[in-house]
Amino acid sequence: MTTLPEYLKNCGVDEDLSAIISLIGAQAAPIRDAFISNQNYADSTNSSGETQAEMDKWSDEHITNVLAESGLVREVASEEREEIVKLSESAKYSVVMDPLDGSSLIKVNLCVGTIVGIYEGSCMQAGKDLKAAFYVLYGPMTTLTVSVGKGVAIFAQDKDGVYQMLKNNVKIPEGNLYGSGGVRTEWLGKHAKFVNRIENEGAKNRYSGSFVADFHQILQYGGVYAYPPSEKQPNGKLRLVFEVNPIGYLAVQAGGAVSNGTKTTLDIVPEDVHQRTIVYVGSHGMIAKIEATE
Repeated sequence: MTTLPEYLKNCGVDEDLSAIISLIGAQAAPIRDAFISNQNYADSTNSSGETQAEMDKWSDEHITNVLAESGLVREVASEEREEIVKLSESAKYSVVMDPLDGSSLIKVNLCVGTIVGIYEGSCMQAGKDLKAAFYVLYGPMTTLTVSVGKGVAIFAQDKDGVYQMLKNNVKIPEGNLYGSGGVRTEWLGKHAKFVNRIENEGAKNRYSGSFVADFHQILQYGGVYAYPPSEKQPNGKLRLVFEVNPIGYLAVQAGGAVSNGTKTTLDIVPEDVHQRTIVYVGSHGMIAKIEATE
């Protein structure tokens, strides 16, 4: 079986970029080990005013420290930090990350993950300019789903900590799963019409509250993940830089699409590191339907 380093080498990825991907991937074991002793909420909030789980803080500090020690990363933008962290000025690449997406689910032993995007140069670029995007999923298996601009591949970590390829050239099928965030009674007209339409066409609701886990279902089975606007949150909830750009990049590389309901989010140059956006991501046909809904 092909290992993650072998795959990256075969894709022509340069040594520093390959090393960053492998280094972050290697943190899966210590992160999983920390779940047991970090089950509660911390006495703090993140930059968006949301209460942090202990694992949010732990994983953020752990990954940031590992990257700082490596000397491979120029700067890090994390959902858990208000400001971009400057590391090595001479380094070529910068990292954006949600260190632990879905952390509130750890206490009930549901699937969570780490989302990462890597840029050449600054963090504050459009998603289409990503050099790599991947996520580590902590489920029954520890998996790493990655794209370096040459399609999408999925790897599973074996007992020795080596990522072995499960599937290459992953393509999102035109499936009928959907997951939508927000409160149904607060959905606005366009989103409500869209969900009503796809439900009438046979769409099935699958939503866990972990963006990365819900997207992984869509990647495998097809459909759409959405976090729509509401009167309370007209720009949606998810962050463009840390969550939507890496996942959207992976979706497009797998033959799918990502949109804010009108156009692709990958063309948006962020004005603020914690900028939020409406998101629909998944099968190409599903995204076409939401963009055609009035």
